[in-house]
Amino acid sequence: MNKKLQNFIANITNKKIMVCGIGKSNRPLIKMLLKYSKDIIACDAIEESRVSNNVLDLKKEGIELRLGRNYMDKLDADIIFRTPGMNFYSDKLDEAREKGIIITSEMEIFFDVCPCPIVAITGSDGKTTTTNIIAEILKNSGKKVHVGGNIGTPLLPNINDIEEDDIAVVELSSFQLMSMRTSPDVAVMTNLSPNHLDMHKDMDEYINSKRNIIFHQNAFSRAVLNFDNDITKNLKDDVRGELLYFSRKEEVRNGAWTDGTSIYISKNGKSKKIMSNDKIKLAGNHNLENYLAAICAVWGYVKIEDILKTAENFNGVEHRIEFVKEVNGVKYYNDSIASSPTRAIMGTLSLFKDKIIMIAGGYDKKIPFDELGIEINKKVKTLILMGDTAKKIEESVKGSKNYIKDNINIINVKDMKEAVEAANKNAVNGDTVVLCPACASFGLYKNFEERGNHFKRLVNEL
Repeated sequence: MNKKLQNFIANITNKKIMVCGIGKSNRPLIKMLLKYSKDIIACDAIEESRVSNNVLDLKKEGIELRLGRNYMDKLDADIIFRTPGMNFYSDKLDEAREKGIIITSEMEIFFDVCPCPIVAITGSDGKTTTTNIIAEILKNSGKKVHVGGNIGTPLLPNINDIEEDDIAVVELSSFQLMSMRTSPDVAVMTNLSPNHLDMHKDMDEYINSKRNIIFHQNAFSRAVLNFDNDITKNLKDDVRGELLYFSRKEEVRNGAWTDGTSIYISKNGKSKKIMSNDKIKLAGNHNLENYLAAICAVWGYVKIEDILKTAENFNGVEHRIEFVKEVNGVKYYNDSIASSPTRAIMGTLSLFKDKIIMIAGGYDKKIPFDELGIEINKKVKTLILMGDTAKKIEESVKGSKNYIKDNINIINVKDMKEAVEAANKNAVNGDTVVLCPACASFGLYKNFEERGNHFKRLVNEL
């Protein structure tokens, strides 16, 4: 056991610990903490009548459950582990700080005690696919890789399985980064655009949260930034170690870029060809950018053959322009991960040659839809809208300078079932139907996976 982990265990032993959030990602953490303290409180805003038996079973292990909207009224713990979705500046957490209660998170502690190098990825779009591409390349190079963070299995409960020669590849959200005071050995920022403005007080707070991925690096770290994105490009002054850019639009002096047909890596202006763009199995400009970012992250640690093998064989991640089924000559795709306008523009709306039937709408994260409206008018023949943002998206389409009424059919529906029925009714042989919400799922679904799975189930019933 490494010394940092020993110190962490010593600091939590026999302390009263409150864990906020009892979803599947936090339950392994609760079980781990129970090894060192018998005074664990598991809290969640969900009412007891709605929790699963797995949660209720925690009582049998001596864990106190505090459920319902007033779950934090009693702040009597020594340590609070907050769930990433919990507002870091909430009144209750501020009150806890005033009482001297330690506030931390699973990911903060993991960064403190992890014995191996960490590659971390953040951004507004493309995080999960880039994380998986990096992990696959490293696996193909022979490395033992641990994937987690905002995706996959919680890493801290499995810390004893991680050795110094392994590599952790971690996806980080703005909510996780908000309180981080440790940065990874390799930090990747895919892009930044307005997102989660329903949770962050403004765009500056959102950007500053993301900056933490590079802000605490040292001279021996590496930062990978998107040269084509004005916000990430201009974070160069925060970089204290090696800086690599990636670009789909122009050659960069240090980093990865493409001339439209091939990918190159440059060091001090000297370029080396890595592979042809058509070697990448995943379609779309957004996936080309994901590979450019991944190449920058792993360059020097792997062989070109490892990158090429991944590009030719990696099928992508579920819910990301995932082919579902063909019905009467109509192809259906699930892009439920497209939970922002920029993700929809870079993904679905850049991919298909012919105009598509698009199912969009969902939870309102207070993000502008102006650019989305322009791209929808270019690429969509039938737009099916649902959720809180339906009216806003429709207004952005009709308010765009390239809007022509007869060129696009807009249909409003109340839910996914009606959306799939409308798509099936309006589609003809040769059409493409894509679930591309451009919005978060909350309000209609717990997460984008549940939304995508419901869409796939309805399509498969056609």
